[in-house]
Amino acid sequence: MTGTDHDWTERLRAKGMRVTAPRIAVLQAVTAGRHQDADEIAAAARERLGSLSTQTVYDNLHALVQGGLVRRIEPAGHPARFEVRVGDNHHHVVCRSCGATEDVDCAVGHAPCLQPSQSHGFAIDEAEVVYWGLCPQCQSR
Repeated sequence: MTGTDHDWTERLRAKGMRVTAPRIAVLQAVTAGRHQDADEIAAAARERLGSLSTQTVYDNLHALVQGGLVRRIEPAGHPARFEVRVGDNHHHVVCRSCGATEDVDCAVGHAPCLQPSQSHGFAIDEAEVVYWGLCPQCQSR
């Protein structure tokens, strides 16, 4: 998903969120990359704004995740990563060597893709699957 400043302004307003220059810069940074961590997003947002505190980046990422505009993924042993592809119940494949992360569309059916053998009374609305392996670059090394 991509978006211009105007697109993000409209999406933020539709979610009842304040529109600020740092928030737009963080959204543009998340949009421009693939599964970036907070440090990468902060660096890209600073290029756009010139100055931006690390705490402001974290605060905005948290608000955007809470608002449903950004998804946070946390592969074991890796820093949290962020993406703007939300609401479609897709999964991820992560390289065990370099940490490269790619999207994997849901294998079958409607969300959630996986039905647990027992729900324990939970109203399940999402299944999160992380596939692990070696990316093409690491395989060729």
